[in-house]
Amino acid sequence: MKLINVKILLKASPIWIFILFELVFFSVAGSYLSLSDKAFMDVDNMLLLLKQSAPIGIIAMGMAIIMINGNIDLSVGATFAIAAIVLLETMSSPMFKGLGDWVIPIAWGAALLVGALLGAINGLIAWKTGVDAFIVTLGSMLGFRGLVFMFNGENPTSHLNWTLVDFAESQFLGLHTATWFLLVVTAVIWYLMNRTVHGRNAYAIGNNREAAVNAGIRVGPHMMINFMLIGFLAALSAVVFYSESGSVNPNDGQLYELWIITAVVLGGTKLTGGSGSILSTLGGVIAIQLLRKGLGHIGADTSTVNLVIGSILILVLFLDRQINIKGREELKV
Repeated sequence: MKLINVKILLKASPIWIFILFELVFFSVAGSYLSLSDKAFMDVDNMLLLLKQSAPIGIIAMGMAIIMINGNIDLSVGATFAIAAIVLLETMSSPMFKGLGDWVIPIAWGAALLVGALLGAINGLIAWKTGVDAFIVTLGSMLGFRGLVFMFNGENPTSHLNWTLVDFAESQFLGLHTATWFLLVVTAVIWYLMNRTVHGRNAYAIGNNREAAVNAGIRVGPHMMINFMLIGFLAALSAVVFYSESGSVNPNDGQLYELWIITAVVLGGTKLTGGSGSILSTLGGVIAIQLLRKGLGHIGADTSTVNLVIGSILILVLFLDRQINIKGREELKV
């Protein structure tokens, strides 16, 4: 029975087969090509990989909802940067100087609120104007990034709080703090999408928006909630990451949207909406991070990493299109 369940899981989520292939390939290749004596599948190496997956992974959970809903958000990288600046600026604000470490929850709250508000702006514009979310968030990506540069020019924003650093670097049951945030967010979003009316509505709207409207689903407010959620998660990702690093550059978060969309698509979510899995999205995030780390392990440079991941994305989209075309032809017969 357990074997059958495993087979069903792998058939439903082929990304995990791909991850297994990556682990085997880079372990074998690394033994011949790597300059390091450390094994690729070393426990510490894998735990670090999960920690490094957290910033993109947390946002990817929100992107999965947006894409299942039939939309896309290109502004998450800029939202990530703005939330980081709000976090660090609030921490160093003279207004809260006498609070000591009690400024931490205020800074976290301010950053998360700003992320949700930026998401709400995207959702409200897409809802009220009827403009495609791709265009809306493309504009907000440029606008939000402009705000980042207007705030501090080319200079980084920095503030290091050692209490936060200790929290961010701590481990519980062998897992880093960032990894726990990723796992908790994944569990919450999985529950939202599989056990609530909101999740069922997201699939229904992405599959057939007109039918969803006829069924009485309020598409506009629903879409706005999802954009607020992804804005919140982009800010949460920034809070988790910059609690440890303590310094944000104006260009931080650039290309995040592309890495995140790649991970979500690699996890099986369709760009057209209506289909996708949160657990498979987590697999997509891990697969991307494994590729980046594995290629680096065998000596590949950044350009080679980008070329390989870009090629895999194109291949996945091509195969997905071929499967959809075949499915439609079978329905006609």
